[in-house]
Amino acid sequence: MATRVMTERAGAIGTLLKIQRVCWRVCLCLLVAWGISGCAAYEPKPLPEASELASEPAPDITVMQVLAAEIRHPILRPVRLDPNEGLSPEAIGLLAVLLNPSLRAARDERAVADAQLLQAGLLPNPELSYDVEAPTGGATEGTVNAFGLGLSWNVASLITRPANRQGAQARQSAVEADIAWREWQTAQAAKTAVFALVGLRARIVLQEQAQQYVARHAETVREAVAHGTLMAKDLAAAEAASKQADAATVDLKRQAEQRRLELNRLLGMPPHLVVRLSDKIVLPLSFKPPAAAALLSDLEQRRLDLVALRHGYDSQEAAVRAAILEQFPRLSLGPTVGRDVEDISTVGFGVSLPLSNRSRGDIAVEQATRRKLYDEYANRLFETWSDVAMLLSQIESLNQKITAAQQTQAALVTLEESYRAVLSAGHIDILTYYGVWNDMTNSRMGLLTLREQLAQTIVALELATGLYRIPEQTGDKETQP
Repeated sequence: MATRVMTERAGAIGTLLKIQRVCWRVCLCLLVAWGISGCAAYEPKPLPEASELASEPAPDITVMQVLAAEIRHPILRPVRLDPNEGLSPEAIGLLAVLLNPSLRAARDERAVADAQLLQAGLLPNPELSYDVEAPTGGATEGTVNAFGLGLSWNVASLITRPANRQGAQARQSAVEADIAWREWQTAQAAKTAVFALVGLRARIVLQEQAQQYVARHAETVREAVAHGTLMAKDLAAAEAASKQADAATVDLKRQAEQRRLELNRLLGMPPHLVVRLSDKIVLPLSFKPPAAAALLSDLEQRRLDLVALRHGYDSQEAAVRAAILEQFPRLSLGPTVGRDVEDISTVGFGVSLPLSNRSRGDIAVEQATRRKLYDEYANRLFETWSDVAMLLSQIESLNQKITAAQQTQAALVTLEESYRAVLSAGHIDILTYYGVWNDMTNSRMGLLTLREQLAQTIVALELATGLYRIPEQTGDKETQP
């Protein structure tokens, strides 16, 4: 009896070893087939060191000239770059689009969207199953090892594939529009920095002239005090005014340097590099934009962030539709081949039909996300309309302030000329004249600040309306500035 049991155990162990060998052979065949199918290989990509980034060469101007002349963008236009003549605000904006490091990272999202579109178009791979059964007890005489071989494929994926592909295509379009919107924002930010820098440099020139004049004035008062024609308190006031002028000059230069560094950061250039601006850049004295109705016409097609949101909403619509289609069970079917222990071979057809929860959770999530995107688009559209209205109001206000500042400056210039003549005749003291001259200088400074604000507001209106350049009204006609 013991001998029989030992024999049966030995036979069972031998059978299991045979099954193990068969399984290893099947796994080896599957691995070989998987390798032959062409799989991706892993390649490490280490992060860059700070020293590597700092040692990157400056961009080749020849390459930049070609790229700027051939750019394709929904809003931006090609620009001719000529560093010898200095760069215009439009050229600076385009260079920022070409060189800004954050935009390079944004453009990498295209690869992600392309991969998602590829993934949405792929159908699930067939599944191959194999099992072996060996008789190990009972009446095993005349029996053989049983096996089963099956091939199945999830046909339910055919139902959701069109919706998934449509969603991925819309998502890809949304990414493209969003990247173009970021590029447009960067270009306008660079143009704003240019006008701010131009305004600051103009004010620095005027402030340096005032600084020199105040220094000469302080020296004149010092001589008058020495001769006894003025008092010590007059000299203290003159010296205080000279120190204030020195501090104002230093502050303006500090602001200009900050703006220059900000511009270099937008351009992706090192801090020490000085970008030469065109000498032909002029701050506007007035601007008459079109009416709000004209600027808001077709706004949804021009504002790239709205275009991106619409594509994103289309993608979410497809996601809702796919979630609803997912209610159908994931039906898998395919042929089967087998043999039982009595050496009877069979050929059949297998169907796998899991029970479904009707995807209630997924549908609720996708529908809530769609509602969120709907409200976000409506809110962004409302904010855009409000931004355009506020910018138009600001431009009108700046036009009025500039007109008033011009009139004030003209009156002060006339007054200064009169006081200078009276001073030469000796009818007034120099402190009285200096007060009038100081008012005239401050008026010029204020006018430059208003013109700088007007230029920046025009750029903001271009950004808000999605227009490369706002057509200015001249009488009953509109001219392109």
